[in-house]
Amino acid sequence: MNYFKTSKLPDVGTTIFTVMSRLAEQQGAINLGQGFPDFNCDPRLQSLVAEAMHAGHNQYAPMAGLAALRQAIATKNARLYGHHYDPDTEITVTAGGTQALMTAVLAAVRPGDEVIVLEPVYDSYVPAIRLAGGSPVYVQLNADDYGVPWDAVRAAVTHRTRMLIVNSPHNPSGAIFSGADLDALETIVRDTGILLLADEVYEHIVFDGLPHQSLSRRPALAERAFVVSSFGKTFHTTGWKVGYCCAPAELSTEFRKVHQFMVFAVSTPMQHALAAWLADPSHYETLPAFYQAKRDRFRSGLATSRFRMLPCPGTYFQLADYSAISTETEEAFATRLTMEHGVAAIPVAAFHTRPVERCMVRFCFGKKNETLDRALERLNKI
Repeated sequence: MNYFKTSKLPDVGTTIFTVMSRLAEQQGAINLGQGFPDFNCDPRLQSLVAEAMHAGHNQYAPMAGLAALRQAIATKNARLYGHHYDPDTEITVTAGGTQALMTAVLAAVRPGDEVIVLEPVYDSYVPAIRLAGGSPVYVQLNADDYGVPWDAVRAAVTHRTRMLIVNSPHNPSGAIFSGADLDALETIVRDTGILLLADEVYEHIVFDGLPHQSLSRRPALAERAFVVSSFGKTFHTTGWKVGYCCAPAELSTEFRKVHQFMVFAVSTPMQHALAAWLADPSHYETLPAFYQAKRDRFRSGLATSRFRMLPCPGTYFQLADYSAISTETEEAFATRLTMEHGVAAIPVAAFHTRPVERCMVRFCFGKKNETLDRALERLNKI
């Protein structure tokens, strides 16, 4: 019996992240593919979770999130970006960043709406748009630096444009927004009803002393934006799946209508622990230097290799051009890299909906130094 004659997501299979991680495990390879650390979070943060459990915080949290955590998020955003979100009506704690992104799209996008996405695009955006009945409209990022071609974005806007999804720091390229990017975005959406969805889960991993240009910094952007972030990326706890969405009350009201029927509430002891942890800003203020040291270690370690490193101003991902090594497709090269050389990477083609004629893979350097050093030894032999 064929129960699914028509799939809602006919082009979607197992994600490349799962495929490459499985292959890495099968081959005993060093996994620099999927974006999670191989080191633990701070033991003191773990202790806060245990304390919350022992204190009896093991039942449902409030639907919108623990009040103390929402207040801590509001305080952090005001401190960093100068924008004051009301913790009661404008901040919602979610089961990770991906859930927040899906929830925002389902809350805002209607059948027939168009949503502009910037390609290469993180793999959850387009399925969310299609499940909402919308149509993705693709704008290619600049090939040299993965900057946004704002004239092309402006040209993609039609009377059906409902939302524009932006991602800074950008996965997979690591590119970041500048103040000029926010200026251009303001100009495009001014006097329109276009909503914005800002994926800012790597907000605290920006290098070389540069600031993170959150959409929250600009009132004209914040008033129409769902701004999404993640504690998993910031505190090395991707398995906890705790994120949040900041948005004006009108948008948050619709967001919460969907959120309550997707997950209702997020892990209670984790929320208590994170609320206490956020009281000390040094935990995220020191993160750029922590990851910049790993970035520099990885880049310098491949300086004399046949890989060509692209700029990496943010995230814990490094793009590498392998055209001096092979003309294989990205998927074929990434597979061979894993099987023959024992290092797993992600083909950047996985972030494109159409074939791309580039030789590019993405490495994750958010690993222990000894892991990076073992991977570098292998990569330098290619």
